[in-house]
Amino acid sequence: MVRSIVIAGFGGQGVMLMGKIIAEAAMFDGKNVTWLPSYGPEMRGGTANCTVVIGDEVIGSPVVDFPDILIAMNIPSMIKFEPTVKKDGFLIMNSSVIDREASRKDIKTCKIESNKIADEIGNAKVLNMVTLGAFAKVSDLVTLNSVKKALEETLSGRSKALLDLNVKAVEKGMESVKS
Repeated sequence: MVRSIVIAGFGGQGVMLMGKIIAEAAMFDGKNVTWLPSYGPEMRGGTANCTVVIGDEVIGSPVVDFPDILIAMNIPSMIKFEPTVKKDGFLIMNSSVIDREASRKDIKTCKIESNKIADEIGNAKVLNMVTLGAFAKVSDLVTLNSVKKALEETLSGRSKALLDLNVKAVEKGMESVKS
């Protein structure tokens, strides 16, 4: 089993960090992983994105043309990447800023009000961790324990004070997903 994920949004939405945490969490769960950030002109106002590939077997390439899962944090990202999602794939969308429905009927969708939930928690910057929680719940590719370990690894030094807030955001994201 190999699953591919594209995570896309505006710069500042924590897209790269979300991808890195997912990749590290999958490693803690004993899976093979690749993480490929996309830098370039996207950093100047367009969509920033990264890919994560998770598998029980050897992964041949980190490049993802047709993802199993798309995490779209904004409308431009949804427009750009929704057509590439595999049939029967999954679209997780930040419905706080995406005010439209998916155009495809052959994929499953999960709407999460990432910005709203982050604001309710008290810090708008954790919208990526809220979304990561929703991803963890719907994909079943990473466990909450592995996400916590990945956050502990990443949020060290001065950032360690943010660990509890980020874990809370992940948990709220998981809770917000309707069965």
